[in-house]
Amino acid sequence: MRILAIGDLVGESGVKKLKETLPDITSKNNIDFVIVNAENSAGGMGITSKIYNDLKEMKVNVITMGNHTWGKKDIFSFIDSPILIRPANYSKGVVGKGYGIYECKGKKIAVINLIGRTDMSIQSDNPFTTVTEIIEKINKIVDIIIIDFHAEATAEKIAMKYYLDGKATIIFGTHTHVQTADEQITKNGTAYITDIGMTGPKESVIGMDIEASVKRFLTSLPERYKLAEGECILNGCIFEINDDNCRAEKISRIFLK
Repeated sequence: MRILAIGDLVGESGVKKLKETLPDITSKNNIDFVIVNAENSAGGMGITSKIYNDLKEMKVNVITMGNHTWGKKDIFSFIDSPILIRPANYSKGVVGKGYGIYECKGKKIAVINLIGRTDMSIQSDNPFTTVTEIIEKINKIVDIIIIDFHAEATAEKIAMKYYLDGKATIIFGTHTHVQTADEQITKNGTAYITDIGMTGPKESVIGMDIEASVKRFLTSLPERYKLAEGECILNGCIFEINDDNCRAEKISRIFLK
């Protein structure tokens, strides 16, 4: 089985880039299952019903979110969609769900969305204890466990790798919008990468307008972020899973201009 994870969609131009390239990627690489992080897809913050429907039409299997989950109020009209998950370690009682279980090629795939707590401007429960509770609940009924860990600190993501080594099939990081070069199959068989990158404007500061971004750092004055324009890149990873034992065998980064 081949699973494709696409890094944070940034703005409508990122959605367009995905729409243009996804059919070719899935066809050439024999992709069976697609996960897309879309928490920045609507103007850089949140997701709208239009973008949600666009992703459904692209046959995306799972949409994950992050710290901008509630950026657009549209989300409350489709928050209970089976293919949409938000961070599982949001406060208990929050609408939506933190994981989903899906069927593909006769296997049951659990996808869990988590959010980090280090240097993130959002309150959340402990992602380590939350994911432990979920895995203990589902590990006997699923074949593959995939985690999108939406976190700022590389140390927090790497710690999660060691904590869940052998317990999760795949762990990939999102949020920083910069693709890392540390993809690996761990000692106990978990496919891991600290961040799969972003799909959005190439000439930008993690998707945002360069001039506005530089001004914030130069002057320390508040400056409203705005999306960059122009040509887009696409970042992601392909994970190859053995169909017989459901263990990760290979991880390959994607970087398309």
